[in-house]
Amino acid sequence: MTRGRGARTAAAVALGVCALFGPIGGTSLEGAPGRLPAWVKVDAAHRRVAFRVVAAETGANGTLNFNGYANGQMTVTVPVGWHVHIDFVNSGAGALPHSLEVIRDTKTIPPQGVPPAIPKAETRDLVAGVPPQQSDSLDFTAAPAGRYLWFCGVPSHGISGMWDRFVVSASAKVPSVLVRGGP
Repeated sequence: MTRGRGARTAAAVALGVCALFGPIGGTSLEGAPGRLPAWVKVDAAHRRVAFRVVAAETGANGTLNFNGYANGQMTVTVPVGWHVHIDFVNSGAGALPHSLEVIRDTKTIPPQGVPPAIPKAETRDLVAGVPPQQSDSLDFTAAPAGRYLWFCGVPSHGISGMWDRFVVSASAKVPSVLVRGGP
């Protein structure tokens, strides 16, 4: 069956839109060089990825955000088995403490920090939080494959929207970031 000229034109327009703006429904910042945000560094040869995650980077969601994103607006995907390094910085906007941990993706957001779903995937002082203008770092292996959240364990921060999605993928070849709304 042959396609008509209109179908070919519509397909070309759709491909052009996706090439310019990423997949429909979000902005894809795929793992290709130059397509990831500046806060992501990939060493594919050594299966390592480094993130600079800034808590309260902007005033978005009342400063309860990671790199300006909250309420699941951002999905970070890492291939299973990769080494993950996160430099976590509390910018101090809003003068609140913050933390970061990887928890299981759940329908009910916990009211405060819980044991991390991946060993070592948490900042110090998970419930008390890292004070404004201070930082911490975490190193862990992205395993097992599954759906998780980047979550602030300070009481009421997570349930107020300070969480984004983190996927450990058995099929991804390189890390990627997908954002919906936000900065």
